[in-house]
Amino acid sequence: MYAVKISELKSMTNEQLGVLLKDAKDSLFRLRLQARMERLDSPSELKKNKKLIAQILTIKSIRQKEL
Repeated sequence: MYAVKISELKSMTNEQLGVLLKDAKDSLFRLRLQARMERLDSPSELKKNKKLIAQILTIKSIRQKEL
């Protein structure tokens, strides 16, 4: 996964956020499997991925409340 700024997330459409969220969840799943099976190259990727998922979900919930 890559680092995304909050301003970039806010400028995305709901469809783009949904795709990014799906990719982030898939990536987190693969990282968790990799952590169980073998050593991770960078354990900080788990934390970064969780943070990205939380940011996306927060922005999506704020948008729903505005509607």
